[in-house]
Amino acid sequence: MRCLTHPLLRKLLSLPAQCVPGLGTPRKGAVLSPKQLFLRQSCSAGPGLVTATDMVNYWQKVFETNGIPEARESSQYIVSFVLGAKTSLDSKSLHTPLTALQQEQIQQLSHKRLQRMPVQYVLGEWDFQELTLQMRPPVFIPRPETEDLVSLVVEEELQKCENSALCFPVPVPHPVILEIGCGSGAIALSLLCKLPQSRVIAMDKEEAAVDLTRENAHRLQLQERIHIIHQDISHSSAKQLLLWGPIDVIVSNPPYVFHEDMASLDAEILCYEDLDALDGGDDGMRVIKTILALAPSLLKVSGSVFLEVDPRHPDMVEHWLQAHPELLLTLHAIHKDFCGKPRFLHIQKQSS
Repeated sequence: MRCLTHPLLRKLLSLPAQCVPGLGTPRKGAVLSPKQLFLRQSCSAGPGLVTATDMVNYWQKVFETNGIPEARESSQYIVSFVLGAKTSLDSKSLHTPLTALQQEQIQQLSHKRLQRMPVQYVLGEWDFQELTLQMRPPVFIPRPETEDLVSLVVEEELQKCENSALCFPVPVPHPVILEIGCGSGAIALSLLCKLPQSRVIAMDKEEAAVDLTRENAHRLQLQERIHIIHQDISHSSAKQLLLWGPIDVIVSNPPYVFHEDMASLDAEILCYEDLDALDGGDDGMRVIKTILALAPSLLKVSGSVFLEVDPRHPDMVEHWLQAHPELLLTLHAIHKDFCGKPRFLHIQKQSS
């Protein structure tokens, strides 16, 4: 179905329900269209009054009719965003009449969602850990499971401190972290916030990603502790990446989707996101292998690599490392995501 254009919507909303064709009492068993349902609900509250609840319900129906995934969530996010909330509204806000401007803003954003634009791009921002980050296509959108990757790095660094004689009253170490494929800066900037003594080198081959990471770093006032590099890891050398000395931790959510699986990704991804940030080649390990091959020359002894991978990758990575003993890298641990799938690898550098 086609959505109502805003001028028509406002005109219809100014009329009592009985004045709008088709909005009388429906015959028994009839199903109202989203347009009819919305107009009937909103007009029953009084001429021209439309609440947040009306808008959420209406756009949910429109999204469902047009096959938009997560229709209810998408509608709630958009309405909440326009009303200045994050993801949900309090009971008072749900029943407060919306202004004409708010209705127009909701419609404009909802039309973008109807074009299968991810809601993160529609809103232009998204929360990751406790940070609100700017988002824009085609820069890769951070996924919820990647928050666990950040937590694993933080836990490892805090554990090092507890096990070290360098703890209080001696100053805490200043870990140097390299993120490969920084995208919006979600991982790098979260680590800077969680580990106040840390410094981060963030790199990405896409200029749009580098620019967005830099923008987010400045918004969060973290720019003094991050060095952002526009470069492809495949064309990098250890000398270029050791700007702040030997690396304590390499972290990456690299492209790891098997190439044959790319065509089955959601339309939101295929139409808007940078597919190079997802496509890991035939075995999904094209970039993973590059990172692991470079890691020994970057890491301190006992330094770590943390990777987010496909659930099929842990065994593949372990076999690949066994076939390359000269790298002196060992698969130290495999961690599951919140769905119980093996998703994160902790790889450690051995002493020679």
